[in-house]
Parts: sequence; C-alpha cells; structure tokens
Amino acid sequence: MSDENKTEERVSLFSLFATFAKIGLFTFGGGLAMFPMLEREVVTKRGWATNEEIVEMFAIGQCTPGIIMINEATFVGYKHRKTLGGIAATLGAIFPSLVIILLIATVLTQFKEIEEVAMAFAGIRVAVSAMVTKVVLKLVKTSIIDVPTAIFFVIAAVLLFFVSISPIYVVLLGICLGLIFGKAGKGLNEKKEEKEEEK
Repeated sequence: MSDENKTEERVSLFSLFATFAKIGLFTFGGGLAMFPMLEREVVTKRGWATNEEIVEMFAIGQCTPGIIMINEATFVGYKHRKTLGGIAATLGAIFPSLVIILLIATVLTQFKEIEEVAMAFAGIRVAVSAMVTKVVLKLVKTSIIDVPTAIFFVIAAVLLFFVSISPIYVVLLGICLGLIFGKAGKGLNEKKEEKEEEK
C-alpha cells in the first residue's frame, strides 16, 4: 500500500472538517490571529503540515483572492484528501463564522450599544493584537535566515510603512528576489564543488 493511501486513511474528511471548525470557532481577528491555533492543531498535534508550508501559504494568501484562513484550510485538506478534503476543510473553516454571524445579525441592533458588549470587544481587540505580535515575531525568526533575506526584510518594511505600496507588489518582488538569490547561491555552490573536485 502506498504512503499516499495510508495518509488518506489516517486523515478522515470529518477530522478535517472538525479541526478547521474548531480553529474557526475560537479564532478572533482572522488572518495572522489564527496562526497560533492553526500551528498547534495542524502542525504540532496532527502533523498535517509543516511550519514552512503554513508560512508559505500565508505569503501566497496575501496575493491571492480569498481569506487566508480559507486558503490554509483548502491547502491542508487538498494535501491529504484531494478535492473532497479541500471542500471538507474549507466548509469546516467557514461554518462557525457563518453560524455566529447569522446569530449576531439577528440581534445586533439590540445589543451593539450596550456598554459591556463594547468593553468586551475592546478586550478582544487587545488580545488579538498580542497574538498577532507573537506571530509576526515568529515569522521574522523563521523567515530571516541570512543577509539577503534580512536586506529584503528592511526593503519590504520601508515599502509597506513609508511608501504605502500594495502588499501584492511586495510579495511579487519577494518572489523575484528569491529566484535571483536562489540561482546565484546555487551557482556559487556549484563552482565551489567544482573547485573542490579539481583539488
């Protein structure tokens, strides 16, 4: 039996749905705010993806249509159970939000002006800010691995904070620089190996 078949038997469609429904239910703020729970549930507990894959999907999600959470769910689901897995994981990710928003919409006009509710949401925003800060610091540690990546980090930060350029162009620039530095590094390694062989 192939490894792929073993993986498909190990990861059920219900598990994909339930896991991403849990992530969607307990994630406030979306985007980067869901990274800690995504990492714990998908990477640490179940081993469905690696940290590198999750980070790469975040980067791709910045320049593709759709919500990052949905992109991540679709990727992980498809990786293990192809199309059905992608559908199951995606439905799981959107199910809690759909139900909660429908419930809130029915009573929003009744409680949105309540002081306690406003205070609760203010507290949630602070907690989400702390979570996003933690994720950003972790992404920096795993992404800046050498001098070229450090230089591009500075360039990207300047473009985003001071030039107000679209993140899409920053990501595209990152792709180009990654290819350039990658090929340059590969060429240097090949030359080094050739010199060692000559010796």
